[in-house]
Amino acid sequence: MAFSVRASNDVMAQINVTPLVDVMLVLLIIFMISAPIITHKTKLDLPQGSTTLTEAPTSIHLAIQADGAMYWNDTAVNLDQLRTQLSVAAMQSKQPTLEIDAADGVAYDAVARVLADAKAQGLARIDMFGVR
Repeated sequence: MAFSVRASNDVMAQINVTPLVDVMLVLLIIFMISAPIITHKTKLDLPQGSTTLTEAPTSIHLAIQADGAMYWNDTAVNLDQLRTQLSVAAMQSKQPTLEIDAADGVAYDAVARVLADAKAQGLARIDMFGVR
């Protein structure tokens, strides 16, 4: 058996195209498989938007102080007046949002009572802020 030994350190000027052909064949197969999937159309039934703008629901600000005093849009109310105001607000065709602002140190019972009354009267949207 004879082996050839390179005697010089010259750079080989030939390119090995086998890996290039392998990569190109793999890419060709990937594109052949994915092309029908990309052109497939799916019918979607999207909701149509209305052209009329609706008014944002009004909001009612209910502040509960640390001593238990309550203010309906900056007007002092007691518990009976609050229940009456909540029932009137719940009967409106477009219910307002009740925003409860509880001060620091307010008793949990006062906030829970207001939440229970609002739910009992049928208010759907209640936001709370200021509770820490």
